[in-house]
Amino acid sequence: MPDRRTRITRATRAGLAWDQQHHAVVPPIYLSTTYAWPKPGESPGHEYSRSSNPTRSLLADTIADLEGGAGAEITASGMAALTTMVAAFAPAGSLVAIPHDCYGGTWRLFTALAGKGQFELASVDFTDQASMAALWPRKPALVLLESPSNPLLRITDLPTVIDAAHAAGAVVAVDNTFLSPALQRPIELGADIVIHSTTKFLNGHSDVVGGAAVGATQEIVEELRWWANCLGTPGGALDSYLTLRGLRTLGVRMKAHCTNAQALAELLAQHPAVTATHYPGLPDDPGHDLARQQQDGFGGMLSFELADLAAAKRCLTGLTCFSLAESLGGVESLICHPATMTHAAMPPEVQAAAGISDGMLRIAVGIEEIDDLVGDLRAGLDRARRS
Repeated sequence: MPDRRTRITRATRAGLAWDQQHHAVVPPIYLSTTYAWPKPGESPGHEYSRSSNPTRSLLADTIADLEGGAGAEITASGMAALTTMVAAFAPAGSLVAIPHDCYGGTWRLFTALAGKGQFELASVDFTDQASMAALWPRKPALVLLESPSNPLLRITDLPTVIDAAHAAGAVVAVDNTFLSPALQRPIELGADIVIHSTTKFLNGHSDVVGGAAVGATQEIVEELRWWANCLGTPGGALDSYLTLRGLRTLGVRMKAHCTNAQALAELLAQHPAVTATHYPGLPDDPGHDLARQQQDGFGGMLSFELADLAAAKRCLTGLTCFSLAESLGGVESLICHPATMTHAAMPPEVQAAAGISDGMLRIAVGIEEIDDLVGDLRAGLDRARRS
């Protein structure tokens, strides 16, 4: 009988009462590295924890269910998930396309592999029709999308771009880290693979590094699992347990992230120190209408631009409700300077082409009381305005 409960309810209750030996409500952690065979030739199911682990499998099943996929592979980090996907779906000598404004670590990985001759790399603005029109005749083997993008929150028309990529013969992956399946499910929009840094919103507490690659079909899942086992990229049991624990509160956390981000974006949009605000929840944002169509919320990430680096430093100095740190998706609010932090791997000319300025700051909005966040940020903006 199909499970008619909502995704969020299924996530909250994933694995509860799974233990049939002691009837623990919360599923146990299986830390064993190896598993005994009942007899020669009769596998116990799990054989060695690099290949599979009961705790990791439970997390994989839960994330796959949330994303509407056939299965998932849990990895040691989001970068490990990307590396596994590339090994599986980017043949030697093929063309791989990535967003021109993607996460700096993603840019570094793909650029480094292309530099070693693993594949040819195209950096594409997937919000620009001319850029995409030049890409499709080149027949890319793998296309990676980010929507919203990091850090400018640009929205890609996922169904349209995915259809075009498929017509060109590409496997399409979407990094869904910024929204989580609570707000967007790329497989429903046609994607073949969904990538997550589970470190972020899925775990939600800034205490576990992990990743996931979700496949739309069993064939894709098996390919991801084979390469993860081969490369040694799977995550550990304890990290999987902690991520599953965090995942149980995904629904309530995402509602709070969205509410707080909207309020901060509205503050930024009207403050005289701010030259640009990037948040799809604002009605005049270029991606607003598209985000309304393909997302269930606008998310907890935003970025904004001040006059220059000096103004950005004045804003940052003295903040008490925002930690100056990389990462995102935790219950606490973080603020960072992309040019020197999350996107420092990009040379200045690549940052400029992506639209990353020295005066840009990115906020991962937490779930603190919104009045505290607004007051603290307003004070920072007032400092930024003073010369």
